Amino acid sequence: MNKQDVQLDLRDTYLATIKNSVGSTMFRNLYAKVNGETVDVMRDGDLSCAFFVSSILALSKLCTSAHATVDTTLLDMKKSGWIDIDEPRVGCVIVWENKHFEESNEAHQHIGFYIGDDKAVSNSDKARAIAEHPYQSHNGRGISHLLWHPQLDA
Repeated sequence: MNKQDVQLDLRDTYLATIKNSVGSTMFRNLYAKVNGETVDVMRDGDLSCAFFVSSILALSKLCTSAHATVDTTLLDMKKSGWIDIDEPRVGCVIVWENKHFEESNEAHQHIGFYIGDDKAVSNSDKARAIAEHPYQSHNGRGISHLLWHPQLDA
């Protein structure tokens, strides 16, 4: 029997994982103990964008672990070699501007992936699932910055 040289194609697997996640609700819930009480910190899919993105990145070994917030995801990404870029590239991570929600008096960032053809994939707080949408704006938010990992060039 011939031994074959088989190597993971990180970029294509990573992109397929992102695209295949559309419609998924698997990132909808993340439980933590808060003051001894179990709480769904994703609010049943309302705040799942960072959990979605960081889970895909961790699965692809492009960051160290899954995270509940955009800030902790971005810190891990920077430590894991992600760099800022000026123009979107298929597979880059998009961070949209903060948005203030008057009803809860909270400000939230939003994070997702650019998949090409002016489209992005991120968590939809309305659908409480992963959704495809135009990348330039998300619920009235412009793009804050774009991030790329050099391993995706290989």
